[in-house]
Amino acid sequence: MASSSAPPAVNLDKAPASTPVIAKKKAPYPFWLGGVAASIAASITHPLDLTKVRLQASGDKGMVNSLRKTVRTAGVRGLFDGISGTLMRQMSYSLCRFWAYDESKKIVGAGKNAPAWKLALAGSMAGGIAGFVGNPAEIIMVRMQGDFAKPPEKRLNYKNCFDGLFRMVREEGFSSLGRGLTPNVFRAILMNASQLASYDFFKAELLRSGHFNDNIYCHFTASFAAGTVATTVCSPADVLKSRIMNASGPGSSSTLAVIKNSFKNEGAMFMFKGWVPAWSRLQPTTILIFLTLEQLKGIVDWTRGDKQSLFS
Repeated sequence: MASSSAPPAVNLDKAPASTPVIAKKKAPYPFWLGGVAASIAASITHPLDLTKVRLQASGDKGMVNSLRKTVRTAGVRGLFDGISGTLMRQMSYSLCRFWAYDESKKIVGAGKNAPAWKLALAGSMAGGIAGFVGNPAEIIMVRMQGDFAKPPEKRLNYKNCFDGLFRMVREEGFSSLGRGLTPNVFRAILMNASQLASYDFFKAELLRSGHFNDNIYCHFTASFAAGTVATTVCSPADVLKSRIMNASGPGSSSTLAVIKNSFKNEGAMFMFKGWVPAWSRLQPTTILIFLTLEQLKGIVDWTRGDKQSLFS
């Protein structure tokens, strides 16, 4: 009788071949985080921003003298003139620029260790978009901050940011919302290319050096450097923007007219008028924005289950 061999036994307990573990892609942060962080920072530094605008748009001499004049004429509450305009600006311009920056980095392929030029390109793209979107709120903010620096008979006396917006359209036409658009967009491009891009660049370099961890000390150092870079780069466009948006006479608000008159009366250094108060305002604002934004991101991570990310 022919012998038949039994089939080899199959070990059913043998574990299947291990499959590579695919890292879970991190969910994006809420798009409004940047606007909230900027609003918190701007509320704290509003008196310095107010002083900077009044120095650029009026004949006030020196930051301390301008602060004293504000307190003398309007009291301590006067240091927060136009705060509603500031918050409107942050929740339009700043919200848009942080969202657009993240999206622009995806478009240009600016990853974690991207070169500076890619970050600057993404920042420029975001600045152009945000400068256009936030222009009406920028006008309201500048006007409300500069109102008490004018003689009483020339003040606009907006009740709040929405009153100012409605009155601008009613009294000056819809086209008034575009006043100063060109220098404002130009400044926004410079600001985002210098502030957002340089923060990412300095942060990456600090982490790469091995002397810093991704914590508050690294965030502070990177934001301090970014604030100084941004102040210097943006000063000329910032001065022009403030002067144009404050101009009220026909023909007096054109960019060329403002540049011509400013060069004639003050020389080329008018472009850096108010640099010290601008730095004094932008430096803490930049630090507060990025520290707050990093902590808000940490809170979001914490709510998603990363218990080590809170207040890092």
